[in-house]
Amino acid sequence: MNDLFAVDSTVVAATLLLLVLLSVATWSISLLKLRRQMRNDKANSAFSEAFWAARDWHSAAEVAQQGTSDLARLAQAGFDEVKNLSAEQRQDLQHMGAPQDVLERMLRQQVENIQRNHERGLAELATIGSTSPFVGLFGTVWGILHALQDIGLSGTASLDVVAGPIGEALIATAIGIATALPAVLAYNYFLRRLRVQVTELENFAHDFVRLALKHNFKL
Repeated sequence: MNDLFAVDSTVVAATLLLLVLLSVATWSISLLKLRRQMRNDKANSAFSEAFWAARDWHSAAEVAQQGTSDLARLAQAGFDEVKNLSAEQRQDLQHMGAPQDVLERMLRQQVENIQRNHERGLAELATIGSTSPFVGLFGTVWGILHALQDIGLSGTASLDVVAGPIGEALIATAIGIATALPAVLAYNYFLRRLRVQVTELENFAHDFVRLALKHNFKL
């Protein structure tokens, strides 16, 4: 690591340090999101099995209150809205309209809230993946410029003199690409997983509305 930053240009050394920090941020975000995703997938699977194994509508509501996964939170919001719809005193603007439309709108908003929660970190990964190569290229260009200035002052342009500084400058581009690749791969993976999760939530919301309609939007 000390040899990595042992370059003549302060700007190049700062660029390399920035790329290392971006790489650490990439792996930190990726590992945290992966751990959270695995835990949530396991909880979703357990909740879905318990929910659809419930004996009746009331038992399903009790299962939802005990869950902590995304599907459980969606079900909790759905049952809360069903209670509001069945209460005669709730005649405010928020609950005006057909019960099915009101429930569908609330569930859709809940899905969007869960989606925004899972989108945390994706913007950072996308930014790192798109800018790291340019940061590395900047370090390379600056290093080459600095090397050429030193070569001009020395008055010697032999291969031994040119190869060392130019090679050091090219390290910045290599590290920039090495930093960008994991960020891009992680971003694409988590984005695809998010789309699958949103589809699962939307399917569950559709089934929940169907069950609520069968029970006349009452609990």
